[in-house]
Formats: sequence, C-alpha cells, structure tokens
Amino acid sequence: MTKLNVITDTVLEPVDAEQRRSAKPVICYEVNCLPDYDEDLYHRARDGMVKLSEVIVPARDGATFSVPAGHFFRIVSVEGPQVGDLNLWNANDLSERFFSGKTRQLHASHVTTGDRLWSNLPGLRPMATITHDTLGWYGWDEDGAGVHDVIGTRCDPYTNAMLKGVDYNHCCHSNLTRALAKATNLPANQVEPHIHDVLNVFMCTGFTHDTKQYFMKASPVRPGDFIEFFAEIDLLGALSACPGGIVVVVILMTKRLVTHCL
Repeated sequence: MTKLNVITDTVLEPVDAEQRRSAKPVICYEVNCLPDYDEDLYHRARDGMVKLSEVIVPARDGATFSVPAGHFFRIVSVEGPQVGDLNLWNANDLSERFFSGKTRQLHASHVTTGDRLWSNLPGLRPMATITHDTLGWYGWDEDGAGVHDVIGTRCDPYTNAMLKGVDYNHCCHSNLTRALAKATNLPANQVEPHIHDVLNVFMCTGFTHDTKQYFMKASPVRPGDFIEFFAEIDLLGALSACPGGIVVVVILMTKRLVTHCL
C-alpha cells in the first residue's frame, strides 16, 4: 500500500502567484443583445400618472399588493429611514417569481433606473423595470456600498436561531410568508416554499474590502424617497418592513394608453 504524504495546514504561495492573480477580468454575460432601456418611452408613459391605491406596510410586518401589466408602482419611505424586502410573482402563476441571482448577473449587485427584475427559469423574462430612483445619486461609497441590493437573501428565523439561539418570528422571511398566506388563503407551510431571495429596497450594503463579508450600513433614504417600477407582466408583490424600522408605503399608479413596454 502506498503511503500518502502528510498535508500540513501551511499553504505555500506558488512561484507564479502574481501571474495567476493578474489574469484580466471578463464580464460573464454579454448583454448587448438585450433591449436597451428606452428612457423616453417610459418617461412619456409616466406623464399624467394617476394614483389608484396604496398599501401601508407597518413596522416589522409585511403586506401584499397587485399590479396589472402596464401599470407603475412605487415603494416610498414615508417616515424613514427604513428598508424593505421585496418579493414578486407572476400574479397568475406563483411558480414564476423574481430571480435575484440572474438579475444580479445581468445587471449588477445593486440595481437602479433602467435595470429590470428578471423571472426564474425557464421563463427568464422581465417582470418589472425600474423607471425612477430618487437614491440613484448614491452610486458607490468609499466602503464599496450601494443601495437596492440583490445580493442579500432576507432575514429569517432559521438563521437567527442558528446564530443567536433565539426564536424571533417577525423577520422578513416570516413577514413575507404570512402576507402571502393571507393573500392566497393558503396555510403558511404551503406558501413558504414560494418565498424567495429579495430585492433589498433602500438597503445600503456591500462587501468589506479585506474579508469580503456582506455588510450593511445606515440607509441614505429619507421621507419621500421612492423607487418606481413598471409592471411588464401582471404582478403579485409582497413587501416586508425590515425589523426595527418604521413604515413603507406601496403606491400603485397607472398611465392611460400604456400596456407593455417590452
């Protein structure tokens, strides 16, 4: 029997380490074939919008809302600062839902005006297009943080119990589950598998420069700030007001003569 060499915990740097590190980055997805964001078209559609309804999401709670295709909706901070966790589904088929990972790959780790929220496979189509973002000025700060991320998952009772040993059930996963259960008249255990990774609205996040750990910092959102979307398909949305915050309001809007922009 051949005796194997003992591998120590010491990792030696190879002689060509710098050469390996100096490899040029290559963008993974060529998106030139995707339709450009037609800013003028959406701006014309925004003219003369009329408010139809609103949904108030209380602190540490969640709520659902419906948006027909061709309508705009806004998520507004009314008392701020506050962040919200957003889920989206095809209103006619819950199996089609927001795909944060693919949205991140096609756009960036944080989204803003002109970016689209894509659905999961095999549909893979725009569910909503971001048409206005009052925090679009923020960009990237010196810590590497941006606003509206699609890298976080959502706070949940399972991770909380694992890391802290406590049972807290007003986290965003639970809020979204209860909201969807109420909207569909289904038991929570049946709708929970439909809860998915979120768009972290108004959340300011990034990865540390040294250890590359996910971090958050105080959101720059202020009362009256909003992010606005155009519904490319019939949508059912759910929004959780992240624990410890105040309230978020979802305002549904419409524009005459508008159906689909994509």
